[in-house]
Amino acid sequence: MLPYLRSHPDARVSDVAGLFGVSERQVIRDLRVLWFSGLPGLAMGDYIEVDMESVEGEGIISVSNADYLARPLRLRTDEAIALLVALRTLAEVPGSFERGAIDRAITKLEQAAGEVAERAGAVQVQVDGDAVADVAAVVRSALDEGRRLHLSYWVPARDETTERDVDPMRLVVVDGRLYLEGWCRRAEETRLFRLDRVAEVSVLDVPAEIPDRARPRDLSGGLFQPSREDELVTLELSRAGRWVTDYYPFETSEELADGGIRLRLWVRDRRWVRRLMLRLGGTGRVVDPPDLAEEVVADAREALAAYETGS
Repeated sequence: MLPYLRSHPDARVSDVAGLFGVSERQVIRDLRVLWFSGLPGLAMGDYIEVDMESVEGEGIISVSNADYLARPLRLRTDEAIALLVALRTLAEVPGSFERGAIDRAITKLEQAAGEVAERAGAVQVQVDGDAVADVAAVVRSALDEGRRLHLSYWVPARDETTERDVDPMRLVVVDGRLYLEGWCRRAEETRLFRLDRVAEVSVLDVPAEIPDRARPRDLSGGLFQPSREDELVTLELSRAGRWVTDYYPFETSEELADGGIRLRLWVRDRRWVRRLMLRLGGTGRVVDPPDLAEEVVADAREALAAYETGS
């Protein structure tokens, strides 16, 4: 927002809100933060100045004391590598992104970065683009047009497909997988939907209406962020069961002498763990909590009894 304000003096709050797709209240909140921003080492009088009286009174934004932002950008090695990897990953994401702009940005960075670009090329990020290309194209279309989506979505924790209307907010890539983040009308909350779990998707002839309280999730700490309702579960997996670590997020891991591994992971729904343990069979077991281990044993006995009845 700041580069725009520097090139558009006396811009109106309403115009800036419309341009960036946020509420006027959010613009004013951001300006209050900007008012106390500056480069490290600067004194209070050197910070960026915003005429908040004009903002709150006349709705006009006047920014000053931000000339140092005109300095050429100097990326550190780690920053250049991260930016190149991110751009190359974005280029693999299906949908109607401006591929030309992405390719031009990559070319310019590669020319400026020199050997750093070669180091970035050694970092391979696999995106499940081909598998979800059709779904991603529909989602991108809804985002571009500001339309609501209808999803048939498989919920693995309950092993069921649910129907829900979603107001799309953004497409994100986490650990090589594409997710739709949007306001779920069924849950009345912001939700993340993994595109490879979308059975069907269609754009509705209804404008997306994202509430002011809807906020994108902070994914800097990873996709899974436990809540107070989640339960910490300890599993022991044999060498043959280690594949679990490639598919599910976990809190900690401990190598075992026999080549197995002990995992501690947060669980929101015990039914998911019980099904996982039945799938693992003798290659995994629940260590803690004990009552969950007993539930898994009961599930196994019930499954075996069903086979005996069938015979």
